Amino acid sequence: MITVIIAGGSGTRLWPLSTNDYPKHLLKLTGNRSLLQSAYDRAKEVGDTVYVVTEASHSDHVKVQLSELSEENILIEPGRRGTGNCIAFALDVISRRHDHTEPIAFVHSDHHIRDVEGYVKSLRIAAEASKIANKVTLIGIEPTFPSTGFGYIERDGEIEGAADTYKIESFKEKPDFETAQKYLKAGNYLWNCGYFVGSVDTFMLEIRHVSPELQESYDKLASINEVLGQEYKDVYLSFPDLVIDYVLAEKSDNLAVVPATFDWMDIGSFKDLHEANDSNEQGNFFKGTKIYDDELENVYIQNDEKKPVVVIGLDNVVVVNTPNGILVARKDLSQRVKEAVAKIKKDQA
Repeated sequence: MITVIIAGGSGTRLWPLSTNDYPKHLLKLTGNRSLLQSAYDRAKEVGDTVYVVTEASHSDHVKVQLSELSEENILIEPGRRGTGNCIAFALDVISRRHDHTEPIAFVHSDHHIRDVEGYVKSLRIAAEASKIANKVTLIGIEPTFPSTGFGYIERDGEIEGAADTYKIESFKEKPDFETAQKYLKAGNYLWNCGYFVGSVDTFMLEIRHVSPELQESYDKLASINEVLGQEYKDVYLSFPDLVIDYVLAEKSDNLAVVPATFDWMDIGSFKDLHEANDSNEQGNFFKGTKIYDDELENVYIQNDEKKPVVVIGLDNVVVVNTPNGILVARKDLSQRVKEAVAKIKKDQA
């Protein structure tokens, strides 16, 4: 089985820790290994062949962090063109090097997962289901609260002959809170974590059926002899952004889903990052040195510089000091960091 780790995002919601040149999957946010290194550790348990698709701006850092991975297995996008083109790129390379019937799992580099055994089990179930049903198969996460930040998969009946695998009735966009509550109570909705499993043949069958845009990207890349030669790079940069959820998943009526048997967290904000780390009795998490606190509850503080940081009498806040900048925010509003970063970039342009 082949695992492809998608590692091209910028992670602006975790600024000033995460930057374009050194995005969040390269950071050690939950332990001694970066999110990317942890994803690679898991992928090695799934199968012997691992690829990483990353972006040119930080590819050198990826090579350093994954020094044991052959450079020919680090696929460098000339520029970000969305998860759809990223997957088309990987499928083109894999189709040139591997059996077209070997299962491939596309996973993400910035997820926090502790249960590696359950992770491996779920991906292998999805691989077998994809082979039996001849369907691209997704992994769905059992919702634990009415999230408005994730897309939802509405599952239907079980697929005959494929264990723990269901047909997909529909995909639902990120809902409002009331709708998310209904999905949670219904019991047949799963969070879409963006994992796709299938062989080259299975993916291409579905792409040809529902996604002419993605088919065009793949065909253009496949027609070029030298992968990542200048012509290949120029063609890739000419592509419009294509998001796999929109150009494939939401258009298809022939996908399957396997409910995950592992814990999962998408670290998309400082609220998530706080929850992914062990807090003290007051619900506080401190990282770094020269942090001085008094009467704090439910606070995340990180100091990456030598100057002291003093925080007094606050609740539900995040305070981060790095050479890139200083962030002070209400923790439940930390998703808005992305908007602030956009303003910073505009001012610096």
